[in-house]
Amino acid sequence: MTLKGTKIYLRALEPEDLEFVYQIENNESIWEVSNTQTPYSKFLIRQYLENAHQDIYEAKQLRLAICKNDSAKAIGLIDLFEFDPKNNRAGIGIVIQNDIDRTQGFGKEALTLLIDFSFTQLQLHQLFANIGVENVSSLNLFATFGFQKIGIKKDWIYSNNSYQSEAIFQLINPNH
Repeated sequence: MTLKGTKIYLRALEPEDLEFVYQIENNESIWEVSNTQTPYSKFLIRQYLENAHQDIYEAKQLRLAICKNDSAKAIGLIDLFEFDPKNNRAGIGIVIQNDIDRTQGFGKEALTLLIDFSFTQLQLHQLFANIGVENVSSLNLFATFGFQKIGIKKDWIYSNNSYQSEAIFQLINPNH
């Protein structure tokens, strides 16, 4: 599966993405964003990549690599998770690995592509996102798509010896 935009495209994960996924999953600075608490081994990530061919109905998630149009090398990941076909909803999350690739519009375009895919191809009624209240760039990014803050989970994440609150955002499919 490939979703193409003007600057980037989204593609399925490949075995060659092992090192990239390993670096992201073991980057402690983004653990609070990805709800990770311990490092992942290359063995576990290799097993995950071997099963990445499962469709979203089987795996209950869809993880795609974000790549610049002129390269096959991933610069980030975008996920649908907690896919619930009965209630037509899923969570959505995104991470761009390097600072140099942030604020370039890549994340915005990736979200555009995945939101469109979610609402048109998967016929989802709603998407939700969990965002730390101090993650201003993500708060702003999701707000540009019309995600509305529906609540705050106080002291939800323990990180760097303190508790951080997390906002939950929701986007209802306007065509449902």
